Amino acid sequence: MTPPTASPATASTVPTQPAAWGAVLAMSLGAFVLVASEFMPVSLLTPIASDLRITEGQAGQAIAVSGAFALITSLCISTLAGKLDRKLLLLGLTLLMIVSGTIAAFAPSYPVFMIGRAFIGVAIGGFWSMSAAIAMRLVPEDQVPRALAILNGGNALATVVAAPLGSFLGAVIGWRGAFFCLIPFAAIALAWKAASLPAMAPTRAKGGAGVFALLKRPAVALGMAAVGLLFMGQFALFTYLRPFLETVTRVDVSTLSLMLLLVGVAGFVGTTLIGAFLKDGLYRTLTVMPLLMAAIGVALLMFGHSSAIVTLLLGCWGLIATAAPVGWWTWLARSMPQDAEAGGGLMVAVVQLSIALGATVGGVLFDASGYVLTFGASVVVLMLAALLAVLAGRAAGKASV
Repeated sequence: MTPPTASPATASTVPTQPAAWGAVLAMSLGAFVLVASEFMPVSLLTPIASDLRITEGQAGQAIAVSGAFALITSLCISTLAGKLDRKLLLLGLTLLMIVSGTIAAFAPSYPVFMIGRAFIGVAIGGFWSMSAAIAMRLVPEDQVPRALAILNGGNALATVVAAPLGSFLGAVIGWRGAFFCLIPFAAIALAWKAASLPAMAPTRAKGGAGVFALLKRPAVALGMAAVGLLFMGQFALFTYLRPFLETVTRVDVSTLSLMLLLVGVAGFVGTTLIGAFLKDGLYRTLTVMPLLMAAIGVALLMFGHSSAIVTLLLGCWGLIATAAPVGWWTWLARSMPQDAEAGGGLMVAVVQLSIALGATVGGVLFDASGYVLTFGASVVVLMLAALLAVLAGRAAGKASV
């Protein structure tokens, strides 16, 4: 999940104390562990299924359950955040990451493993709903963009290394060992946050719209639907990429790790380049990205047996799919400058619901008919996302007249 960019709505949270860069770095490390934990099952789907004696579709629900609990948390966290010191809340969410990783690593059965994934979902929803607002309280206003860039760096790094590292560690020390390797990093993040984060009393936004009240605006409703379908289509395909590469492209574990690394590196590049496209063509970019992803899905169906072509296609997928959330956070900042906090919570909920639906529906289709129907459904959903992006742009144009 990519964190939001700075917006006028949150500029009022400028701290009076000196910049707490150590706390920003600690949050960045926490973001790295969180994102790596969230998507670790993608690269370990086959060994998880084999060890727990379940289907690969059932193993893929590890992404779905974390998304479902992240959704619930993102809708409820504002109530908790209104009563608790933000530092204590962040520490609690980081501790929950450690608990989740421990349960997943030592789970004796599928239900216990899913309990661990539920806990990481709570941490995901809570952290991303409040992370940007907290970062803006740690540094002076003119240094907020730098703080958010550092925070996003943890997310970007996890996007690059999580999948290939998980695949590699899974082959060397097993999938349980791969999950356990994240626990020490989470513990370091917990201790670092405890030492560096200042106390942050709760604040309440004034004059803004509620989370669900935002959906009464046509441009917002259409935009949220578009971003939801984008993530649903993306994860219906991406969650089941490993079994596709193993059974159709027929790559070994080392080649699989390299392919996933390519996806991550391309995604990092895409995140750095997308700003130039968003500056003068926001809605055009938001429309083109899901269309390109749909075209890649079709190409994978047509050329899935060629490792060279698949490698090229996956590089293109990473370039676009990882950058797409940045585009939608930019849309949120521009569309809801006075309601960015409420809009951010709503977007986290929409994204996590869509990830859960994508992984769930994809798993059902994969178990029933294999990759062809799964990837085909992804293509259709991504094309619908592009259509809704067009409609959102038109609604925004009418609202501004």
